[in-house]
Amino acid sequence: MPEPILISIAAALAAKGATGLYDLVKRKFAKDPAATLALEAASGAPSGTEPVKALAERLETAQAADQEFAEALRTEWEKLPESRVSYGEVHNTVTGTVTGKVVQLRDVHGNINL
Repeated sequence: MPEPILISIAAALAAKGATGLYDLVKRKFAKDPAATLALEAASGAPSGTEPVKALAERLETAQAADQEFAEALRTEWEKLPESRVSYGEVHNTVTGTVTGKVVQLRDVHGNINL
């Protein structure tokens, strides 16, 4: 079972919200068709699903075989806001073109009227 940080990294890759991280992994996986397939299969998959877990396992294998990649992966991960979320915190990120309103909340007690 991959370590939790690799699951988080795989989820971020699946969401394609982390361009630098995605590009790093895509370059690393370029010569490994099975790893590339895992990256593509995870694209758009919700966190905690089998494609994301499979991608995390590929990341685990890649970083175990290549210390330079492991360090680069962690460096890119630490640049992202997702890397600083700890238990009990909430972190919301809105990317892309937004039309209309965006509401981000945590621990709402009572009614909300918009």
